[in-house]
Parts: sequence; C-alpha cells; structure tokens
Amino acid sequence: MSQQVILIVFLGYTLALFIISKWTSTKAGNESFFIGDKSSPWYIVAYGMIGASLSGVTFISIPGLVGDVKFSYMAIVFGYLFGYYFIAKVLLPLYYKLGLTTIYTYLLSRFGMASYKTGASFFLLSRIIGASFRMFLVINVLQIFVFNAFGIPFWLTVIGFVGLILLYTYQAGIKTIVWTDTLQTSFMLLSVIISIYFISKHLQIGVYDLYQAIDSEGLNQIVFTNWQAPRFFFKQFFSGIFIAIVMTGLDQDMMQKNLSCRNIGDAQKNMYWLSWALIPVNFLFLTLGAILFYYAQTKGISISGTSDNLFPSIAINHLGIGAGIVFIIGLIAAAYSSADSALTSLTTSFSIDILGIDRNKCLKQEEQEKIRKRVHLGMAIILILVITAYQLINNQAIITELFTIAGFTYGPLLGLFAFGLFTKRTVKDQWVPLIAILSPVLSFILKKYAPLLFGGYEFGFELLIINGILMFSGLYFISKKSEL
Repeated sequence: MSQQVILIVFLGYTLALFIISKWTSTKAGNESFFIGDKSSPWYIVAYGMIGASLSGVTFISIPGLVGDVKFSYMAIVFGYLFGYYFIAKVLLPLYYKLGLTTIYTYLLSRFGMASYKTGASFFLLSRIIGASFRMFLVINVLQIFVFNAFGIPFWLTVIGFVGLILLYTYQAGIKTIVWTDTLQTSFMLLSVIISIYFISKHLQIGVYDLYQAIDSEGLNQIVFTNWQAPRFFFKQFFSGIFIAIVMTGLDQDMMQKNLSCRNIGDAQKNMYWLSWALIPVNFLFLTLGAILFYYAQTKGISISGTSDNLFPSIAINHLGIGAGIVFIIGLIAAAYSSADSALTSLTTSFSIDILGIDRNKCLKQEEQEKIRKRVHLGMAIILILVITAYQLINNQAIITELFTIAGFTYGPLLGLFAFGLFTKRTVKDQWVPLIAILSPVLSFILKKYAPLLFGGYEFGFELLIINGILMFSGLYFISKKSEL
C-alpha cells in the first residue's frame, strides 16, 4: 500500500480526535482537565480503558511474542482479575473517601512530604519511561512504512506526533480522553478481528479451522510447569495480580479516569467490567499472534528484526491494501490511546504533587491554569526527548522491556502503599527516598545473579513483588509504632 494512503488515514483519524476535543473543551478548566468535572459515565470509562490498558505494546508486541512464549501471557491476565478486585474494594474507596485528585496525595497524609514527593517522582519516572516505550514502538512503525518515504527524519515525526496529542488534550485533558478512548478501543479491536478475517481469506481456511491449526502446532499453550523458568504459570499468575495493582491501582494515569466517575459505585462497576473484559480481549490478541506465525510459516515468510515486526510486516506487505489500512488505523488508535492519557497524567501529577498548585492559596484559578498549561508543554518536550533517545537502544520486544522496567520503578510504589494500608506504624519520612532508591537497585542485582545464587532460577515479572517486599522491609526498619 502507498505511503500517501497511510498518511491520509492518519490525518483523517487525527481530525476525528480534534472534533471530539472541540466538543469536550467547552468551558473546560482545571477541574475538567484533572478529573473530568466528576461527570464521566462509568461504562464509557470502562470501555475506553480497554484500549488504554492494551496500548501499542499489546497491539504490536504481544502477537509477536507468541512464537517464543505461546499463550503464557494469559496467566498474567488471569491474575489481573484478583488485582482489579483489590483495586475496587480497597484502593478506590480510599481515594474517593479522601477526595483525591492525584492518588499520591494519600502518602502526604499517611507519611509526610518526603514520602509524598517520592511516590509522585517514581510515578513520573515510571510513566515517562513506559509511555515513551509505547509511543516509540508505534511511531517507529509509522516512520518505517510512511515517513521515511517522504524524507522526514525520526525526530521530526516524534515532534509532530506528540505535538498533535498536546493540542487536542491541551484544554480539557481527561474530559477529552475519556471520550477519545472509546473511539480508540473500537478501532483497535476491529483491527484485530478484521486482520484475522483477512488472513483466513488468504489461506482459504475458516477461522475455526485456523484456530484448530494453531492448536495442533502447540502455539496456544497457556500452562508452563517448569518452576525455574520465567514463564512458570503460577509465577505469571501472581505477578499478574501485582502488575494490575501497581500499573492500574497505583498509577495516576489509569486512576485518573476512575476518579472522573460520578461516584465510588460507578468507579467500582468500571473496574469489575474492565477486569473481565480484558480476558477475551487479550486472548484475541494472542490468537492473532499465533495466526500470524502460522501464516508466516505456511507462506515461507521470514520476518527480520525483532518479533515486534511480525504484525506490521505481514499486514502491510502481504495481505493487501485493505488489511494494511485496517492495521494502520488500529496502530494509530493504539498510539494515541496510550500517549494522550500519559501526557495528561504526567501534567496532573507534576502540577499537583510536585508544584502543589492546589495547595498554594495565593494562586488564583487563572494562574493555576497557566501553570498547568506550561507543565503540559514541558512534559510533551520531555516525552519527545526520551522517545528520540530510545531509538538508539531498541534491542528487544517492547513488552518485555516495559514490564522489566516496571518491576524496578513500580516496586517502591507497591511497598509504600502496602506499608501505609496494612500497618499503623509511622516512618522517618526523610529516609524514605533512600529506601525507595535502594530497593530497585537490590532488585536489579538479585535478578542479575539469581541463576548463580538459586541453582538456575530466573526471575520474571515476579521481580515486581520482590521489589515491593524490599521497599516494605526497608520502611519497617525506619519506622516505629504509632503513638495514636
């Protein structure tokens, strides 16, 4: 398919987002930007969060991983059910009871300013790294298949892409995103379903028979029983519980949408619905991955580079213009879905948690909005710089990179919130930043030398749990019984 066609599709989709932005930005202020004026319908939030939970990582990387790890990722998804239940029953009631705009404000009342700033800083670091990974993955595909043909350098593509997101989220923030996410979720799911149809048509085999074929090849194996391997079922399952808790429940990006619901009941409905919806959705993506590998094997297609190239290479180069357009629309939807909410949540956390614009009684509403808009621009520039830099170090499937990094940066958040929720002890607040730095450093060392220390055992995503335990233990060491 031609680069001109892809470019037209990209611009058309972007125009649709700007139309939604215009509609939601009427009389929008900081309350709209941060918490959507507390008026978001829960079912709209829940449906849109499917796309936000998946993002470009799921859209590209998960299908490509099937060749190596089969369907073992489903063990993590099953764990999500219990993680989301914990969020709905424990974290959401806490956030709504305290009337929080950013969830890290809880750490201020529970521990003190140093702990509060530490939690917010680790979120900012985590989200900048994670969002940059997601955006790089998608922008890189668009660069290869579209913008290289026009002689546009990668850095300029990044500026243009992030600049567009900046513009349509600039005024209303989360109020806009709640509605644009519904569009993006729809196109992502339709893209996968239609892609499976195109492959079935090309192979002249029904979809059911196609699934039977990948089953006979053993590509859909879910349970792995080698307890030392990173893909051991129960390691994956328990990791999934904690991944859901930290990457949704302790993540301002994901919680900001929940906090925009009208009340706690609506927010909990959203979480329950989302947790169950992600099971068939992720299974669909894995099925697509297995079908893509089967198609490549049947047609004798060799995929160069990382496994992330599997889906785009086949969709654009082998299935015809219709499949190529469907893939590009899904890819663009995935890119916007993860990037717009990331930029908004980064702006929210930095404005409130770091700068404290809501705590400064001297600032008028107009002044607060000016600061928020400057922060929004600043965060966009940071994302541009990190995405551009990441181009130099892209060396493996992005899904693995993302969760590996999350194991280090989200672990301190897990330990902080767990200590606050499940103990009554007070900590020496000024020592918390040091403990938060030491726990991921020790986790990294443990991961590196685990095969030598534990007879060949390799850490997988459960490293997140270990990291959280180290943080919790460190906090206990610098704590004392509460006098209250």
